[in-house]
Amino acid sequence: MKRLTLNVLILGLLAAGVAGAQTTIKIASLSPLSGSQSFTGTLVRNGAQQAVDEYKAEFKKLGFDLQFVGYDDQADPATGTAAARKIASDRSILGVVGTMNSGVAIPASEALKASHVTMVSPATTANQVTDRGLANMNRIVARDDAQGPAGAEFMLNKLKAKKVYILNDKTAYGEGLASEVEKTLKAGGATVVTNEGTEEKSDFSSVIAKIKLQKPDAVYFGGIYTQIGIFIRQLRDAGIDIPVVGGDGLDSTELAVIAAKGANNIYYTTIAAPIEALPAAKTFVADYRKKFKTAPAGYSAFAYDAAKVIAQGILNAAKANGGKLPSRAQVESAIRSGKFTGLLSGEVTFNSVGDRNSVTLYIMKVEGGKQILDTQSTVKPPRK
Repeated sequence: MKRLTLNVLILGLLAAGVAGAQTTIKIASLSPLSGSQSFTGTLVRNGAQQAVDEYKAEFKKLGFDLQFVGYDDQADPATGTAAARKIASDRSILGVVGTMNSGVAIPASEALKASHVTMVSPATTANQVTDRGLANMNRIVARDDAQGPAGAEFMLNKLKAKKVYILNDKTAYGEGLASEVEKTLKAGGATVVTNEGTEEKSDFSSVIAKIKLQKPDAVYFGGIYTQIGIFIRQLRDAGIDIPVVGGDGLDSTELAVIAAKGANNIYYTTIAAPIEALPAAKTFVADYRKKFKTAPAGYSAFAYDAAKVIAQGILNAAKANGGKLPSRAQVESAIRSGKFTGLLSGEVTFNSVGDRNSVTLYIMKVEGGKQILDTQSTVKPPRK
């Protein structure tokens, strides 16, 4: 009789445990955590993780155990696509913060399309990221067709450049930016010497020789800081001190480290605000420093906002579903049609293809190795 009573008690405790068990929901990040762009990719992961951790208590009230998982795409389309397939196979993942690179976002979002796993990117700018009209692909930053013209107009109006040498890194990101810059420069009456693609990473002597010969007023380079920093260092070593302008691929404190003494007279447009330009970021910065033992940067803040959009979208979908676990398709729809407030970068709503309806673009200057905010403006996407 005692054994029977004990067994009944154990079964009752087990049943209570099962009844009290919470359904797991995961939000993932997809960014470079290894390789040459791991510094910035880690900023993305950390910002997303901080937001997810802050939402855990709210999800717990609805009976959900919210978890975060970070995936490494190595800034490589094939690696990112393989990671996206792993994400799709984990049914508990309802949203992805990422990617950082446009060239990875395009195939990764295609891989996630059929399973309706929504993506909110804190960094990708290539027009075709959203121009494909995928229901699961969104971004909270400006596009190349806003960023490129802004860089070109800066060269025309602020730098008074009449002759520009354009380079790109042969990626969807770099080529897209360079193309938009070229169009705007020509429309403004400037001469574009060339729009040259290069995958060179270590020896830019042949390109620099052509720049010396052409004597442009400025160089525009659409690419990433790891490549452009080396180019700038070699350009300055060759005695060429003209302005070098780029896109948000230059937005890293590592740029000054790589360019070394050459980190002067550099300008870049960026989609991610410097932390000091975000009035609401004070608490975020303190919490980030405490959590990760290092300082955040613009991409940390925008990844934080992207994760909050996903988390709130999931909560909205769950509430619309009677408090039950929403489907991926329901989350996808809730994010695209939602209105998200309380973010570091301001209110977020998306247009029909997943572009943010209103976003701020920043132009930064690097002088003496330091990043300084030059100007900022509000831009809107071409579609409603």
